Amino acid sequence: MSDINQPAADVFSAARTRRSIRAYKTDPVPPQVLRDIVGLGRHAPSGSNIQPWRVHVLTGATLQRVGSAIQQAFLSDEPGHQRDYDYYTDPVFEPYLQRRRECGWGLYGMLGIGRGDHEKSKVYRASNYVFFGAPAGLIFTIDRKLEKGSWLDYGMFLQTLMLAARARGLHTCAEASIASYPDVVRRELGLSNDRVVICGMAMGYADGNAVVNTFQPSRIALEEYVAFHD
Repeated sequence: MSDINQPAADVFSAARTRRSIRAYKTDPVPPQVLRDIVGLGRHAPSGSNIQPWRVHVLTGATLQRVGSAIQQAFLSDEPGHQRDYDYYTDPVFEPYLQRRRECGWGLYGMLGIGRGDHEKSKVYRASNYVFFGAPAGLIFTIDRKLEKGSWLDYGMFLQTLMLAARARGLHTCAEASIASYPDVVRRELGLSNDRVVICGMAMGYADGNAVVNTFQPSRIALEEYVAFHD
């Protein structure tokens, strides 16, 4: 894993080497590199070019303050917190349930956290809310009045940023967990309730010595999701 931070040579390499990195070096990301990556998002497509994204890039003291506030709400089981939207169906059904379980159990197993070990699980989950110690954290919001099409656009915007990060030798982890505490995020960043918190994203240089960064969940085969029509 010594070359884990090697910049991707092209978009195919960027996509293949992009994965959820959960341990980072303390090395700061140069401000201009952050600007270049987020700036590339301007070229993401959106229906009728309405460009529904709004990004808050957090570093330094602000990153520490916001992350600590979210983490504290989680660790103290502070009541009253609720996501702005449902990320998963309730219940999750097959084949998606099996894939979700394999990912979760695979990650926790690698970390030595057994099934049902809620104490260790909670301690590890707390690292989500401080962006896994990354030197940069991004938070993404969208106007509450916008519809599903704009959320589809937003997914393309997020992927653009993640691929751009790989082109600059950086790694990311998109974090739906940040959206579990939208009121904390809005309070800390001075946002109105009109802004829905979609997710967060850790960004930085991957720690090549961290075991957790070797975890890669399986991907379904091409034949399972595509049909070619001639």
